[in-house]
Amino acid sequence: MLKWEGVFEWGRRASDRQGPAPARPPRDRALEAAISGDRIDVQYQPIIEPATGRVAAAEALARSALVDSADELFARAGSARLEERLSRTIQRKALRRAAAWEGALKDLPISINLVAGDIGHDDYADWLLGEIDAAGIAATRITLEITESALVDRQAAGPRLQRLREAGLRVAVDDFGTGYASLAYLTELPLDLLKIDRGLITDVGSNIRSRTVVRTVIELAHDLDLQVLVEGVECTDQLRLLCDWGCDYYQGFLGAGALSEDELSRFVAASRIDEAAA
Repeated sequence: MLKWEGVFEWGRRASDRQGPAPARPPRDRALEAAISGDRIDVQYQPIIEPATGRVAAAEALARSALVDSADELFARAGSARLEERLSRTIQRKALRRAAAWEGALKDLPISINLVAGDIGHDDYADWLLGEIDAAGIAATRITLEITESALVDRQAAGPRLQRLREAGLRVAVDDFGTGYASLAYLTELPLDLLKIDRGLITDVGSNIRSRTVVRTVIELAHDLDLQVLVEGVECTDQLRLLCDWGCDYYQGFLGAGALSEDELSRFVAASRIDEAAA
């Protein structure tokens, strides 16, 4: 009996050394219900050519009455381990809506955002290509936007992204300039577009170092045969510099914030009138 008690005591001590089991994340029933009940909406921010004002594409953004922004929504989803479910819900909705666009929006390219869990799954490429086929949208209209934090495992991400590019999709690194391994992504991953984070453009009109960094990144991207989109453009001085440096696209409140589908249609139509009149 004493020998068995010693075994049990050793087991208790080993369990103590391992520490307590990780706590389960709290359930977010309101967000679960919003996802299940199709109460997550999609809005669109135009992607604009600086030199012409033409709307070249639109980025799909998640919106919910539960929070004020897409960033807050995905942060909340991440805390409840609902991030991938939310991401795929938004991707599916954005693809199916864009496939049905008519009038001014017909054939307009669309960008959709991925999270780390998406590209981290072996089945993601199959799932996405299946959704594209079900929606009836051309793969060549779609750009995948992936933040640097979602690309930590470049060895796994590279082949999956390459397969999607071979199917006709484009790949963009979002929020470029906020991570520590940015240059490695440019050389090791199959990319088409670089999105420069708004933090680098904020004081570009008054800070010579900021101007040097942004101009150099644009030149580097073009040398690597990548297009460049600058986020967070809010004034004409910033836009003028981007035109001078040959930036391909921009987003920001100088152009438009997030729009409903009807607002986007009117904005695109108006931009074409302005372009024709120029």
